Amino acid sequence: MAETAFQEMFRQEVVMGFEKSQSLSRRTTTVETEINGNEATFLVADSGGATATTRGVNGDIPTRPDNLNQFTALLQEWHDVPERTRFNIYASQGDGRRIMQETSMKVINRKIDDDIYTELSTATTTWGAASAATIALVSNARTILANNFALDEEPFAIVTPAFVGQLMGFQQFTSSDFVNLKGFENVSKSRAFNWYGVNWIVDAGLPGTGSASATCFMHAKASIGHACDIENIQTEVGYDRKNDKSWARCTTFMGSKLLQDIGVVKMLHDDTAAFPVNTT
Repeated sequence: MAETAFQEMFRQEVVMGFEKSQSLSRRTTTVETEINGNEATFLVADSGGATATTRGVNGDIPTRPDNLNQFTALLQEWHDVPERTRFNIYASQGDGRRIMQETSMKVINRKIDDDIYTELSTATTTWGAASAATIALVSNARTILANNFALDEEPFAIVTPAFVGQLMGFQQFTSSDFVNLKGFENVSKSRAFNWYGVNWIVDAGLPGTGSASATCFMHAKASIGHACDIENIQTEVGYDRKNDKSWARCTTFMGSKLLQDIGVVKMLHDDTAAFPVNTT
């Protein structure tokens, strides 16, 4: 005799869906936490290309001013507020309040990267038309920064997974004849690594990821500023008695600003290109 009344079991431990959960680009910026109103001002100082001088005929040493430039990042407030009724909280599977709190934090972290990438995209220097990464193109981007003395200021490259796939086909990236880094092993475990004197970060959240014109960046940390009122980032969980609803809220105040255009190279990458074959 066949049974017809089966008990349905639900796993209470939640399995989170695949989505980007942390900010990856924030560490590649000059971060300012001292906020004045809705603005944060960054000072960029250099000599203005001055050269050393000798004494004048009157015996005095010529003086000069330093080249000082201020750049202001305008802060905006950003929020994410998931909400559920009390019925949905208690009738649904899993810890509903914790799910709401975690997803709201992920939304804000993604917004931080979007804000930084939007500002980096205003840079004017590219490695050329969108194409698959090659050693020549990577070297070209690095050379541009080197010619502008930007490699001395902690250089970073933020690239798509397909960009790294292209690197995997190059002996200069995977072969022990060139590097100590074990490319396949290292990149499979971490989204960050160092190669060619540059700190690399892999982010599938870059603009245009997966398309024929994804925007990747190689830049110096001192070329981009990010302002965030870290002490006042809010991650709240609460209950609305009037409407019988539970909610979670994550709030931040932030803004980004391109500080030195010559310290950023946009690497427009064709993510749809076939990967090269490394036969070594």
